[in-house]
Amino acid sequence: MSFFGVEFVRKKERELERRLCANDREFNLSFKYATNAIKTSKYNPFTFLPMNLFEQFQRIANAYFLFLLVLQVIPQISSLSWFTTVVPLVLVLTVTAAKDATDDLNRHRSDNQVNNRKVDVLIDRKLRSEKWMDVQVGDIIKLENNQFVTADLLLLSSSEPLNLVYIETAELDGETNLKVRQALTVTGDLGEDVEKLADFNGEVRCEPPNNRLDRFTGTLTHAGQKYSLDNEKILLRGCTLRNTGWCFGLVLFGGPETKLMQNCGKSTFKRTSIDRLMNVLVLCIFGFLAFMCVILAIGNCLWELNAGSRFTVFLPRQDGNGAGFSAFLTFWSYVIILNTVVPISLYVSVEIIRLGNSFYIDWDRKMYHSRNDTPAEARTTTLNEELGQIKYVFSDKTGTLTQNIMTFNKCSINGKSYGDVFDYTGQRLDITERTDTVDFSFNPLADPRFVFHDHALVEAVKLENPEVHTFFRLLALCHTVMAEEKKEGELSYQAQSPDEGALVTAARNFGFVFRSRSPDSVSIVEMGEQRCYELLAILDFNNVRKRMSVIVRNPEGKLRLYCKGADTIIYERLHQSCSKLMDVTTEHMNEFAGEGLRTLALAYKDLDQEYFSRWKQRHHEVSTSLDDRDGRMDELYEEIETDLQLLGATAIEDKLQDGVPQTIEQLAKADIKVWVLTGDKQETAENIGYSCNLLREEMSEVFVLSGNSPEDVRQELRNALSSMKPAEDSAVRTDGPLGKRGQVMPDEAVNGEYGLVVNGHSLAYALERSMELDFLRTACMCKAVICCRVTPLQKAQVVELVKKYKRAVTLAIGDGANDVSMIKAAHIGVGISGQEGMQAVLSSDYSFAQFRFLQRLLLVHGRWSYLRMCKFLRYFFYKNFTFTFVHFWYAFFCGFSAQTVYDEWFITLYNLVYTALPVLGMSLFDQDVNDGWSFQHPQLYVPGQLNMYFSKKAFFQCALHSCYSSLVLFFIPYAAMHDTVRADGKDVADYQSFALLTQTCLLFAVTIQLGLEMSYWTAVNTLFVLGSLVMYFAVTFTMYSNGMFLALPSAFPFVGTARNSLNQPNIWLTVLLTSILCVLPVVTCRFLFIQLCPTINDKVMFKVRQAKATPPPLPRRARIRRTSSRRSGYAFSHAQGYGDLVTSGRFLRRPAPSRPSGLAHAGRSTTSFSPMGRSAGYSPTGRPQGAKVQDVEVTSLQMYRSIRDPAL
Repeated sequence: MSFFGVEFVRKKERELERRLCANDREFNLSFKYATNAIKTSKYNPFTFLPMNLFEQFQRIANAYFLFLLVLQVIPQISSLSWFTTVVPLVLVLTVTAAKDATDDLNRHRSDNQVNNRKVDVLIDRKLRSEKWMDVQVGDIIKLENNQFVTADLLLLSSSEPLNLVYIETAELDGETNLKVRQALTVTGDLGEDVEKLADFNGEVRCEPPNNRLDRFTGTLTHAGQKYSLDNEKILLRGCTLRNTGWCFGLVLFGGPETKLMQNCGKSTFKRTSIDRLMNVLVLCIFGFLAFMCVILAIGNCLWELNAGSRFTVFLPRQDGNGAGFSAFLTFWSYVIILNTVVPISLYVSVEIIRLGNSFYIDWDRKMYHSRNDTPAEARTTTLNEELGQIKYVFSDKTGTLTQNIMTFNKCSINGKSYGDVFDYTGQRLDITERTDTVDFSFNPLADPRFVFHDHALVEAVKLENPEVHTFFRLLALCHTVMAEEKKEGELSYQAQSPDEGALVTAARNFGFVFRSRSPDSVSIVEMGEQRCYELLAILDFNNVRKRMSVIVRNPEGKLRLYCKGADTIIYERLHQSCSKLMDVTTEHMNEFAGEGLRTLALAYKDLDQEYFSRWKQRHHEVSTSLDDRDGRMDELYEEIETDLQLLGATAIEDKLQDGVPQTIEQLAKADIKVWVLTGDKQETAENIGYSCNLLREEMSEVFVLSGNSPEDVRQELRNALSSMKPAEDSAVRTDGPLGKRGQVMPDEAVNGEYGLVVNGHSLAYALERSMELDFLRTACMCKAVICCRVTPLQKAQVVELVKKYKRAVTLAIGDGANDVSMIKAAHIGVGISGQEGMQAVLSSDYSFAQFRFLQRLLLVHGRWSYLRMCKFLRYFFYKNFTFTFVHFWYAFFCGFSAQTVYDEWFITLYNLVYTALPVLGMSLFDQDVNDGWSFQHPQLYVPGQLNMYFSKKAFFQCALHSCYSSLVLFFIPYAAMHDTVRADGKDVADYQSFALLTQTCLLFAVTIQLGLEMSYWTAVNTLFVLGSLVMYFAVTFTMYSNGMFLALPSAFPFVGTARNSLNQPNIWLTVLLTSILCVLPVVTCRFLFIQLCPTINDKVMFKVRQAKATPPPLPRRARIRRTSSRRSGYAFSHAQGYGDLVTSGRFLRRPAPSRPSGLAHAGRSTTSFSPMGRSAGYSPTGRPQGAKVQDVEVTSLQMYRSIRDPAL
């Protein structure tokens, strides 16, 4: 009993707290923690068949056809052979099962590949190579450089000084800049000594498995001491170890319990809006089918009571069954006969169409990214038409809209702007790939991937302009970047934000090379001379200060403060003498900001030694106090950062992915709203919003929700609503309930365009139940929405909120594990592939390498898929309703005996052979306009959002059209054959001849209707249409031949009917008359609608016909230079606290090898190295990109002497 009690307690502990002991598998196994094996597959060889069949028969249609099959094996009620149902049913089940098996097999392969990776595990005091799946909680494992982190680990020790490791988290959050983790000192002392590690018996108590990527709480107890654990000591599965020789870690969570897998969650089965509509329509059709069968059963009962009694003399009823029982059997017989209103071939065709349209996405060369060899991929085949109905796009920022690369583009120094290129007449030129670049060959330590186009700046450096030198000296000294030089001349920078890396890389190329640092010094190479500055203080960055400063003493002993930050902050602290320079610099910064660049002001101040000594003493006292330390420290910083001298400004481009602004503009024209949900700071996200045309200066107003309480947020929402609709009540209006999903909020029109920016804590209040409708209404009235500092859970909550209250289709696009919940919550999930992070791709429905491909996915593939599917459904229902309703009319002329009006073989082959290929050809190849016109007229996308092509209304119109056509197809042939004889006097008015005529008229009528539906004829379409008619006559003459009758008389009773009937002129005249009467209303209605109220499709197709050719290329837009008073401040992706880390020495890498000063006085050095910069900027991962600068002959301008500024 106590045993079970202990187990119960342990189970509760496991739910509330994780407890484990290092190197003690027996103890840890008692808690039954998950192993490190992952399983994303659904089936195994034993469960596949039963589970898959069970899932397939959960579809109403499949269960219905199984029920029909059971009915057809009952001879008393079946008037059709069993094979008319079993063949298509088996075909559907087999095709679907094969697709499911293929998908699951791929998941098995992926699981096996991951589970069988190898890692070194400490077992029995030895390091052994084990598979990932065999790693268990409590094991100590060794990772080496560039290895994936096996599980969620507590970092124990590393090869780097002070037990630091560098990790890349692109798999988790899409960010490529490296992050730092540091082990506890008590575990760091274990080093790589296997004996010490094997003796380590620390006990960890921590939080249970969860999906919070940014938080961890726990404690380590070792040798009687308890140590606090936080996220900075944890390595998460999915990260990659970078620039670190080795590290040891203790496994805390394995496999499905890791934060990476917890974020993946369970894959939900996604269905399109057409699928959901189809389920409703199928239920309606079943009801209508039952209604028709009841009418015919009643008719049979009445017929049996009246006319049927006359036949009982020679056709006696069996066992005395009366009219009621006959009516009961007739009901079920007509259920079988009329089942073609929902043919099983409909579902076969839908799967084939979706598969075909998925291949178009996979094969599209215009969505292929050659740089990293990544094609687009449709990872699901069931959602294609939903791509043509998207109303809301939810996008991540980092790695999705941006490349996470910062480039130093322009600057303003002492009132002069650098970065633009002018021709000999003084006209500004657009910078392209062909524009000449600055030659940095004079600097052997320059980054060959850094690109700059304005030669005037490098000449100013060579001509020893003191302001220019001070400018770049500031950039080389005022930062928290770490330098690494594992080989002579091979510099790489580890920056905790790409902003800083770009600035230091720029200084490096212009001759001020940051090489190393210690807790109290910074070493740089200034124009070829090695200089060491004493680092006296770092006044660190935070969100309130929006600036950082360093105080240094140069080798000559002079003190100076260097400061960089947001211009509004710097300007408040400038000396009065800088007013004129400030006006000029402001004008330059406005121009930079108008081009979407991130601006930063630079200033300096000379310090008196006596004053600084007193300030330093007070700084020390405040830093060691416990009372209001932060507030008093800010006051000290404010005191010394005054009377600054303005140097100038920098302009950095947060490089967007190619084509992002154009894509967002196209989506906006298609009435698709783009919301950016990002974990970045507000200023960063807002700046990117302007860069990519999401936010624009021309907007009436951009609202910012930044309240710190529910009341503040509610008031801000009310103010925004009153600004957009001042004359109306702010109460939320709804259209009433939508099933179980609550109320539906209608779209509201506003005068002007508005934007909305929401920060994370305000969003938390806005998503509360009492405020969510106000927030949603405000957001939906805005043209663009940006949510900042958003957690993965909040991303999913925003998507769910829109899905819940808006009758709209949503799409989420991202590239990291923090986007997975959003991707799974949306109707469509898109993953950005080809980047370092692939977790989002694994959870997505579609993937490609660049955000710009989204416009082609939606405006071309999505719209075509939706248009084709809608045409297919309208036509399919038309041809099958028409086919079935003829049976209904015929019942009134055959005594309600459940006799079929067509030949049994025609019934079997109608949907599988005679009409299958033409409708598939239309559904796979049809297009109203080509892709060029689709891009020229994005408004063509709007009808899909409004469900204009297929809806309940369109379905009932189709049913009415079918009812009319069936009346024509039954009564015209009936009248034409009534009391009719052949030219030779023989009778043609027999049942078999009538059946042949009716089915021939039907086939011609539906084929002509198909021709009217098609907008784009190809050779394949033509072959399918004409080939199906030829196939019909070939099969008919074959099956109605004497040979088939002699072989199987019971199966082929229509012997000779074809050759006796189809040689009569009146038969063909009847076919012509029925075809004309069937299509006449359609042609008339279309003509009137096109003339009186044409749709956007009609207008564009008319323009296409007028053009008689593909549209000319879009005219190139003239570049318009804009100015803007809106600017981003300093390094908004920068995190607070790195200044303390630098000065404490805990961030330092091993010292670089000794080297001489690095700047040659003439010519170009042959030193070969691969620095970390990329393109014209800084990339934290250091992947090579762009071409090296070509060698240029040295000129006299490149001959210069090393200088020393007397001030420094």
